[in-house]
Amino acid sequence: MKKLNTLFLLLALIMGVVSTQAQDQNNPWAVVIGTNAVDFYPAANDNIPGEINSGDIFDEYFNVTDHYNIVPSLSFLEVKRYVGDGFSARVFGSINQIDKLGDVSADDLSFYNLGAGIDYNFKELLNSDVIDPFLGIGVGYFWLDDNGASTFDSDLGINFWFSDYVAFTVKSSYKTAFEDDNFDYFQHTAGLTIAFGGTDTDGDGVYDKNDDCPDTPGLVEFNGCPDSDGDGITDSEDECPNTAGLAEFNGCPDTDGDGIADPKDECPDEAGSKMLNGCPDADDDGLADKEDECPNEAGPEANNGCPYPDTDNDGVLDKDDMCPDVAGTVSNNGCPEVTEEVQKELNEYAKTINFNTGETTITEDSAEALEAIIAILDEYPNAKFTVEGHTDSVGSAQNNMRLSEARALSVKAYLVENGVDEFRLSSAGYGEERPVATNDTRAGRAENRRVEINLKK
Repeated sequence: MKKLNTLFLLLALIMGVVSTQAQDQNNPWAVVIGTNAVDFYPAANDNIPGEINSGDIFDEYFNVTDHYNIVPSLSFLEVKRYVGDGFSARVFGSINQIDKLGDVSADDLSFYNLGAGIDYNFKELLNSDVIDPFLGIGVGYFWLDDNGASTFDSDLGINFWFSDYVAFTVKSSYKTAFEDDNFDYFQHTAGLTIAFGGTDTDGDGVYDKNDDCPDTPGLVEFNGCPDSDGDGITDSEDECPNTAGLAEFNGCPDTDGDGIADPKDECPDEAGSKMLNGCPDADDDGLADKEDECPNEAGPEANNGCPYPDTDNDGVLDKDDMCPDVAGTVSNNGCPEVTEEVQKELNEYAKTINFNTGETTITEDSAEALEAIIAILDEYPNAKFTVEGHTDSVGSAQNNMRLSEARALSVKAYLVENGVDEFRLSSAGYGEERPVATNDTRAGRAENRRVEINLKK
């Protein structure tokens, strides 16, 4: 008997070393080690006259002192395998020493039994981490001294889980012999249940079945997945897994607190606006300071954030000013406007331009008038003018028309040769069609022979 007790103790120690947590789908194996008590009295064994003095079924079921046969040592061993949906298969063995057959004393009969069966645990149904009742059925065989018999076993028990590793288990089994002339009995067991066999590939304390990241060590609260930066967001859902951040930014930080996560913030250390991808705009001109050549002075993007100058201060920016160095009017694109007085002055000079008789050649005494005309035209660089030629009525109208056109073209050529932009000038001849005085007098005809320089409308 002592050798058998030693064997039970060694098996218990081995199973304890490999123990993990409560038996379930994660830890399919479990071992139960403890002591047992055999009671023949409440098993209704009156069918065996002369052998035993027995009560009815369950009679004096808790009468430990008078009826229980107990070995005060490790005397019960059971190995279980979880098979799913709350069911476990089991095999067991026990030893005892019988000195009470009901109310009849016995002479320390040796007792052994072996068996196998199936248990159903209610732990998952109850959703409890502590209370774990179970029912079981099975078959067994017992030896009482030199006699033996097969039994049908019915079990009722409960596990009390102290932690995720160990449970205290109590069980009562009713063993019914298949042969009518053999003993029925109750066997009560109490001991420790230790579960093992779960797989935790990454060693993070979360079994692979429940581990969302079975190959990467992680945390229990994240179902075995890691949170490298410790920001409460698992790496798989963290857009910045190595830098602590905020949930609202999917785990990324917002260093400058401008509401834009650093990876999307082109200026992560300076608070800015979403419109400019997190960059500041000190002058509020819509151009980020880092791209603004004038960050403290509002200006358009087309001019790199700087305001356009107005060199002549006429209210028309240089970019729109056709005369940026000469003050003008907005209506005339920044250029000065030709007034009636200027127009009159031009023609006062123009009518003094003289030609050789019947020719288109300008006489030398016209140089001073032409220089004055050029000076006036230069003051209005964007204005366009028409050089008009006119004659009196002497001669044929056809000749007069050709002469007026030629003289107008001659004046235009002179002006262009002396610096006036050709594209600002056009020429036309009107012959005798537009007299300004009568052609009946010498003085009138002299007035009609003229050149005019008029603003082109």
